[in-house]
Amino acid sequence: MTYLVHILLLCLLLAMPAAAQEGTSPDIDRSATGGAQTLEDILARQRGEATDRPNRAVEDDGGAAAQAQALVGALRSQGSASAAELWEGLRFGTANVSVSSGGPEAAVLIQDAGMAWLSFREGPLRTYGGYALLGTIGLLVLFYVLRGRIRIDGDPSGTTILRFTTIERFAHWLLAGSFILLGITGLVTLFGRLMIPYIGHEAFAPLAVASKWIHNNVAWPFMLALVMVFIFWVLHNIPNRHDLVWLAKGGGLFSKGVHPPARKFNAGQKIIFWAVILLGGSISASGLSLLFPFELPMFAATFAKINATGLPAALGMAPLPEVLAPHQEMQLSQAWHAIVSFALMAIIIAHIYIGSVGMEGAYDAMGSGEVDLQWAREHHGLWVEEVQAKEAPDAKATPAE
Repeated sequence: MTYLVHILLLCLLLAMPAAAQEGTSPDIDRSATGGAQTLEDILARQRGEATDRPNRAVEDDGGAAAQAQALVGALRSQGSASAAELWEGLRFGTANVSVSSGGPEAAVLIQDAGMAWLSFREGPLRTYGGYALLGTIGLLVLFYVLRGRIRIDGDPSGTTILRFTTIERFAHWLLAGSFILLGITGLVTLFGRLMIPYIGHEAFAPLAVASKWIHNNVAWPFMLALVMVFIFWVLHNIPNRHDLVWLAKGGGLFSKGVHPPARKFNAGQKIIFWAVILLGGSISASGLSLLFPFELPMFAATFAKINATGLPAALGMAPLPEVLAPHQEMQLSQAWHAIVSFALMAIIIAHIYIGSVGMEGAYDAMGSGEVDLQWAREHHGLWVEEVQAKEAPDAKATPAE
């Protein structure tokens, strides 16, 4: 889908010069140059607009006319004077370009996909990504207004049960803290320039540099925590038949007094777990490709595997490109990195809401690691039974302070 968006945007960009040539440029004041061409003449030709020839040629004895004509010819975007075949070769990557250092990417001087990527980044990516985050927050506010805080139905038991160990909580907070930093700095990178009219270039420059440094370096603890969380909890997040009951009853989130059975993790938490693992892993892979430019291309090989499945043909699509320029690989990595990040940020915002103001007692699980026994019985009754079956009744329960 991302590639199709790139192609559509590229087609629009390529069509723009042709459309522009149908009009004529406004009258240009050349009095300051004695009738010679101006910067506006050059910019008009670059925009594809029809321009008249500077009239300085008719006002002198011919020497200046020849000079002006040579200057105009050298700046033309078409014709023999502009070495059209050379420019065509540069644009399509067929020109013989010699470079003293660097890989294949160093020989690419012009590539059209860059404009399509820029248009996508500054248009649909920022627009729909921003709406997705704001929409998620809006829905959570509406849910809170209609449902209120989800409280335990019974009275607190006065005892607590150990839910998460210290090392589990460390992995969770390392993952959560690093992701929040990555999300904030990523948004600064994408939307930060919108702040320039309000804070100025001088204030934005160090903010942008700091955001880039934090984003690049905090990526490593994020990936480490992702591995730790997967090892600790993957066995507890394998779907089972109780998850269907939990989903059918909406987890009791929409109705008071409803407590579907659940083990250590309910179906909603399992969805979040696998979203974090899969989307976080994909973000990490594309992030590594961006951290090591041109060294870890992913998309051409991925497209080849998708084509091998026959999926594009089954959907009536043309085969995905299996040969991509180095810069196209980087552009697709950046676009994919941002798209998946927006999706995961929306999910994590909902997770933060439930784990804080949305549900009474939920924060204790990752705060102190111990939760009230009554809370655990209502939200994770099967897990409580498993813990107490392994040891004497209430062996893990201690008086609450």
